[in-house]
Amino acid sequence: MGKTLISNRLLNSIEARPALAGFIASVALTAFMQNPAKANDESTLGFVVVSFYTSVYETKYMEECPRGLEIGNDEIWWKSLEPGIRDELTNGGDIEPVTGTRRAMSAKRGPNGEDVCGFPTIVEDPPMKTVEGAISYGMNLDGLTEGTPTPKTCSHKNFTSPAGETGIDNQMYRLLGCTYGWRNSGYVETNANGELVDTSQGIILVEISSVDDRHNDDDVVVRMYRAKDVFPKDAQGNILPYSSYRVHDIPGYGNAAKGRIIDGVLTTDPIEAYLPYYGNLTHSEIHLRDMRLEVDLEATDERAKGIIAGYRDVDNFWSYFRKGGYMAVTGQFSCPAMYKAAHELADGYPDPDTGECTALSSSYTIEAIPAYIVRPESDEPKTSAATQDIQDTRLAAN
Repeated sequence: MGKTLISNRLLNSIEARPALAGFIASVALTAFMQNPAKANDESTLGFVVVSFYTSVYETKYMEECPRGLEIGNDEIWWKSLEPGIRDELTNGGDIEPVTGTRRAMSAKRGPNGEDVCGFPTIVEDPPMKTVEGAISYGMNLDGLTEGTPTPKTCSHKNFTSPAGETGIDNQMYRLLGCTYGWRNSGYVETNANGELVDTSQGIILVEISSVDDRHNDDDVVVRMYRAKDVFPKDAQGNILPYSSYRVHDIPGYGNAAKGRIIDGVLTTDPIEAYLPYYGNLTHSEIHLRDMRLEVDLEATDERAKGIIAGYRDVDNFWSYFRKGGYMAVTGQFSCPAMYKAAHELADGYPDPDTGECTALSSSYTIEAIPAYIVRPESDEPKTSAATQDIQDTRLAAN
């Protein structure tokens, strides 16, 4: 069987809680019985991601959004109507925007009643209000500080991190940071994270192997998987640490990344990866090129915290939106405006024929708790020799 252990420091932090410690001991015993101890068992750490948000930097007075927040499909729709017709269709404004009838009317405003979220190029909406600030969370993905084009990137504006690091690439934040649904109190991200915990769909596992020193090690291997199992919880609904999760065998997952741990902080070299995702009643996955991690494994006694960054494929990004049409209301955005802005802001992986970039530099903020990751010993890491074929198949399925 597979083998994954967790930090002794994290184990020590729960020893004062006998009931939980007893439960963990039971889980550990079960895992041991399934997987007899071997000499290198203690060289592997495991975590399960329990919080996943698009990295959005906000200021108290929204200096990053000087033109205000983005308007949505619904507002664009009713502003286009004569007052009498608007009152008739919305019952004088008493029909809520999130109800099926009004939501459908606001989306089906193409020339022949087409759904503008399904066909985002069929109408021209006001340009999207995007981030104009200079500060962002994220990473320097292209190794440059000026955002000048390279064979793998298009020209773009860079950010500076809150800590003062220059050259931060995060066009996803520039796209979404002034849209209500993705801000700290916004429905889209908050609801998606609630569904992650409630439904146990789209669980991400992080496995760190070849660990000689959990605090400093210049050569470790990191793999990320999708879990088969649900979150075990206590009576209050809190996700229990040190639980066992089986790996879901999916091509394209589990690619190996070279990494290192310095003063308890894990960083990795870039790889291409797929991550499971479920939110707003929508199954999807996140396709990242040049994906890398920066995670503080010692952030607290019980949680690791950090970011996942990389270039997210624009078509992969848009497939999530067209599955969850009601997000255009709760998130307050225009589908045509967002679709156009996403392509205009794309800064990674130029199309060889058009030269236009096809991916958005992105950053996601995560929290994870320790876990046992179980996969068959005979399984090789789930690398993909035909990544583009897998992507084409996935896009066709979406």
